[in-house]
Formats: sequence, C-alpha cells, structure tokens
Amino acid sequence: MNKIEELFYKSEKPSRYIGGEYNSYMKDVKEDTIRFAFAFPDVYEVGMSHLGLHILYNLLNEKENIYCERVFSPWIDFEKQMVDENIELFTIETQTPLKKMDIIGFTLQYELSYTNVLNMLKLSNIPLLSIDRDESFPIVIAGGSCSYNPEPLSAFIDLFVIGEAEEVILELIELYEKVDRDKEQFLKEAVLIQGIYVPKFYDVTYSEDGRINSFKKNYDSAPDTIGKRIIEDFDNVYYPSKMIIPYMEVVHNRVIVEIFRGCTAGCRFCQAGMVYRPVREKSIETIKSSASDLLKSSGYDEVSLSSLSTLDYSNIETLIPSMISDYEEGKTGISLPSLRLNSYSVDVLKEVQKVRKTGLTFAPEAGTQRLRDVINKGVTEEDLYTTMQSIFTLGWDRVKLYFMIGLPTETVEDIEAISNIAYKVKDIYNKNSSRNRLNLTVSASCFVPKPMTPFQWEKQDSIEELRNKENLLKSRLKGKAFNFIYHDPDTSYLEGVFSRGDRRLSQVLLKAVERGNKFDGWHEIFSFNAWMTAFEEVGINPDEYLRKRDYDEILPWDHIQAGVTKEYLINENEKAKNGMTTRDCRKGCTVCGVNTSHLGGVC
Repeated sequence: MNKIEELFYKSEKPSRYIGGEYNSYMKDVKEDTIRFAFAFPDVYEVGMSHLGLHILYNLLNEKENIYCERVFSPWIDFEKQMVDENIELFTIETQTPLKKMDIIGFTLQYELSYTNVLNMLKLSNIPLLSIDRDESFPIVIAGGSCSYNPEPLSAFIDLFVIGEAEEVILELIELYEKVDRDKEQFLKEAVLIQGIYVPKFYDVTYSEDGRINSFKKNYDSAPDTIGKRIIEDFDNVYYPSKMIIPYMEVVHNRVIVEIFRGCTAGCRFCQAGMVYRPVREKSIETIKSSASDLLKSSGYDEVSLSSLSTLDYSNIETLIPSMISDYEEGKTGISLPSLRLNSYSVDVLKEVQKVRKTGLTFAPEAGTQRLRDVINKGVTEEDLYTTMQSIFTLGWDRVKLYFMIGLPTETVEDIEAISNIAYKVKDIYNKNSSRNRLNLTVSASCFVPKPMTPFQWEKQDSIEELRNKENLLKSRLKGKAFNFIYHDPDTSYLEGVFSRGDRRLSQVLLKAVERGNKFDGWHEIFSFNAWMTAFEEVGINPDEYLRKRDYDEILPWDHIQAGVTKEYLINENEKAKNGMTTRDCRKGCTVCGVNTSHLGGVC
C-alpha cells in the first residue's frame, strides 16, 4: 500500500478519490501520450453529475494518443492529510501529480468555485499566476458558462475556450502536437482558432473611477473580439455511449441524454438562454439510440432528457410516448427538467406517470404578472393554477416552485405575491386531492445580473435589501405547509461581484486563497468576513461591481461575442422598463443577431 492509498482509509468518503469505477479508463501511458486532466473545482459527487465531464472524458479517451484523467477539489479532511503528508494533488485514474500533466482543463460553472481553481493549483505546487509558469508546468485552460466573462481569472488561466468544446478541444490538442508541445508557440497559434481567448495577448487600462478606459490587443495576430464556438451539426455531434458509474451517491444518479441546445424563450435574466443560441436539435432516432446505449452500459433505471427547456423540443409529442412505450415494461422512468406552466406540460406528464411519478419543478420566477412581463417569462397566473389543478388531479403530491427576488423594478407587492401563490396552490391541492400529502417547496434565489443578458447593466440589490425580502417571505410562509428554501445573500453578493468583475479581482482572489478561502459555495465553509478583509487589503470596493452600468461604458466582457448583439440586449432592457414582452423566437424571428440561416435554426 502506497502513501496515497493510506490516506483513503482515513478520509470521510474514500470513494471520492480511489477511481477505478465502472466505465472509467485505464490506459497505458506512452512517451507520446498527451495527458489531459479534466479538473472540476468542487467535490467528486458534484463534478460527477456534470454532463460536460462525461462528454469530454469519453471523447478524449477514445483517441489513442490522449489520456484524459479526472481531478476534483479534495474535501477539507482529505486536503489536510495531503498537506500534512506533503502529497501533491493527483489524478484519480493513475494517482499522477497534477503538475505532470500536459494540459489541465478547468470547467467553470459557478463564480464561487474560483478559489477552488486556485487552491487546486496551489495543492499541486503549480504557480498560480500564468506569468510565473514556465515550459516545465502544464498549460492551464478553462471553459464553461463562466468563461463568457473570463476577466477575473485572466491572470491565472493561459487559455479560455469560449462556447462549446467538443470540436475545439481536439483542435487544440492537435495544435499542441503540431508545435511539439512548445507552450509559447501553442498560445500564439491557438489564438487564431475561433472560440479561443488568450488573456496575455490583451491589455486593459482603467480610469481613476475604476471604469475600463481601454481594452487593446498587444499581439498583432490576436483578434480584436473573440466569437464563441458552436456545434453546427448537433445531431451528429459526439455523444458518449457510456458514463462512469460512481461507487458513491452523487447529485444525479441517472442516464442523461441531451436532446437540444439553445432556447427561444428570451427570458431577460437568463444567461444560458442568450449565449447558447441558436437552438439545435437532435433527431428522435439519435436521442433514443443514445438512451439505449447509456442504459445498457450503466444499469440505471431512469433517463433524464436534458436541455434548457425540454418541452420546447419540436417533436416532444412523438418522443415522449415513444420512449415510454419502449421502457414501460422494464420500469425505466423518464425525468424532465423544470417544466413550463401550461396544458401541454400536463399532457406530457400523463405519459410520464405511466412508469412512475417523480417530483415536479416549475419556475414562475416572479409573483406578479407585471414582473413576469418585465423579465419576459411568458407565464400567466391562469397557466400556473390550471396546471396545478391538473397535476394534483392526476395524483402528484410533490411540487417545487422556483422564484427570484431582487429582480429589476421589484416592489413589496411582488414579494408578497409569491406567498399568495403558495397559499393558492395549497388551496388547489386541498380541493383536488384527498390524500393530504402535499409536499410543496417554495424556492427563492437572489437575482444576479449576468453578462450577455438584457439585465447586464442593472444594479444588484444590496445584502440588506435581499435579506429584508427573504424575511418578508419567511414571515408569510410560516408553518408546516411549505418548505421554504432561500439563498444566502452574502454568497449572492460575491457571485455578483465576480460575475461582472474585471481583471483587478485577480488580486483579491490571490489574497483570499492566501487567507484559506475555498468551497465558497458551501455555506458551512464560506466566510464572508474573510472575503471583505481581502477586498479591504487590496483596496477594492466590491460594491462598485454591483452598481448600475451605463450603456456606453466598456464592460469587462465586451471583447467576448456570444452572437446576440448589444443593440438587441439594450432594446430588451428598455422594453423591460416598460413592461413590454418579446415573443418566443419560434413564433417569429426577433432579430437578436444570431445568424442561423446556414444551420436551419429557428432564432
């Protein structure tokens, strides 16, 4: 037994670190093997539920000359043992120190994971700042939804992938081989690939008030702006036929089949709905084939049909009954993400319940019709109550309703209306069900203005304002009738700062990691006071990042192009102020700027 294996027996959950799971890869490492570490900056059970990990892990490992291994943030107990025993962070496939990899690829799904990114490098004895890493260290790249504003991490990451990675990741590795693993030459040529952003080739200057004065390239071959990478032929894009089966319980224990990307609803708060345009669908045959392959190779008895809005799939009325027919006898369930509040959702649920009833999730987002129009949600109160009546009549008892607080133009009446909806749903249940088993969860998250959305210029509510709104809701949702879940305004505050932050925040991140900050998304570990001390020591006022922005000022992410034009976002913001809605793109083009003529798209 080696030194690392001894630590497994002392850890809280050894399954996080031992590897060797069913469907994982064990490959011979040859002299020319390119070793790629897929790095997820959170614990194993969170990372193993991330679809992107399974896609890229299998995609890369199916190439003979590439070995993709996994590494996750070690939990507090295991990290302490590693430090005490002077053991560097390692991959779980081969227990190889991370700094011996050729490329480390971080996925950025949440701003509060940024300290974990730095902590993982620190535990690997890899210099945090990219300027301090010479040819002897791995190339550090990053991608994911947070890369649409890469600036807060730009001092640490050598290269960002903007957009979808299935094709571009292979292009990068081919380039790495072509330049004979020369890091500097690799970066100079990689910047010519669409969807690639290399921060070192750009300089930023600031005015005295902290606003960006200029953003200019310092390398002639670098593009002035970086357009996102998209998969054009989505029906034939790579998708794994197997997924790693963890030894332990993870967040999502089921087969996941992605049925389309993009969204046409146009909710003004939703970054994913804007940056993943245009909509690209898979055929029914492709979806069913993937589901069949994954079920056979996993042993799971549930298939989740994944997308931003699954019921918007154009052939959903054929897909669901067909899959239910295929799997009803074997009792394999079909699960759907958050559902739309309309009669069509009910028709689909009638099919789904033939196998089993699961909990249902709906997202009204706001309490009043006025505010739902502001955010362009496209849901009416009648939709909500009619849907609730139907599902309770069909026998469902477990429902979750998602709302947001802190939305632009929000009033006290809008907050109170959330509780009114909860009580109304309870009354509908009592009138339509005799079981008296209602499990109603009301979830209220804090609105954070995100880059690339119509609300990217809006101010974010202060911690005090958000806490007052949460307390108001708590006072109105007392008792055992409801399970009220709400977000910590302190973490939402920090999320807002880094969501719309600039390069100066790298200093704060360094200071925070020096102070021991990590796992900031975990309430039992998060230390707001430590963060405020870090900001104070660096001399940056975090409130400045939450202020309202002007249309004509340079935003930290303006050099990143997600397809939707700034003119469109400004127009949507102005329509929001007047409570004007915009139709779903499937009902007619709204001229957002995304060109889909060559894709057969619907935007």
